[in-house]
Amino acid sequence: MTDPNHSVSPVLEVRGVSKSFGALHASRDISLDLRAGEIHALIGPNGAGKSTLIKQITGELRPDRGSVLLNGEPIDHLSRMARAQRGLGRTFQISALAMDFTVLQNAVLGALVARGGVFRFFSNVMRDRDLVARASEALDRVGLADVAQMRTADISHGQRRQLEVAIALTQRPKLFLMDEPMAGLGAGGSQSMTVFLASLRQEAPILLVEHDMDAVFALADRISVLVYGQIIATGTQEEIRNSVEVQRAYLGEEDAL
Repeated sequence: MTDPNHSVSPVLEVRGVSKSFGALHASRDISLDLRAGEIHALIGPNGAGKSTLIKQITGELRPDRGSVLLNGEPIDHLSRMARAQRGLGRTFQISALAMDFTVLQNAVLGALVARGGVFRFFSNVMRDRDLVARASEALDRVGLADVAQMRTADISHGQRRQLEVAIALTQRPKLFLMDEPMAGLGAGGSQSMTVFLASLRQEAPILLVEHDMDAVFALADRISVLVYGQIIATGTQEEIRNSVEVQRAYLGEEDAL
């Protein structure tokens, strides 16, 4: 399979990143990259270190060794907020959403972060037409326009995942870091999200952490397999399916992929 993006400089590079918590080696010399127009899936069993790696990319954790580059420039010195303003758009865990705020208010907060604003007087923020318009557009794109005025605590788990994607969209990022966007969506919701993410890659490439293997194989141009904090394989779908090492270390059986 020819990779049309192989000669293109990566949008995101992770170079030799390592992170330990006492005797636990959560990241072991991890290197990977994300290229323009692609979806690069990161898969692995629970506890493999996927979330730890994402946190090191976003600045929530600092690696013990290694470096993260955005468009060729190191961003290790930047805070999480500064990285988001540089173009790292992430879908966060559910707990990061303000449950007592409306869906629209959560999206407006995302747009405010992109602008570099500081949350002070929320009523003033909600009167900002540009922020509200950007937030409303993002909600419409993910199919949440009809619940924009609902309290976030009152929408479904799957809709909250969609809201996280909308918040990332408001920031108009250079790349998306998506942590299990299919979680809680159900079969129909997962299919719709898959179609949406497939179209989104042309707007910005996606580093996708996902347990839904149907979605991974429907979307990914490349797949990296993380096991016990180490990348044991990176390749095309066919290469990962046929990798004996992946089958043994991750899946445990030859027909699991």
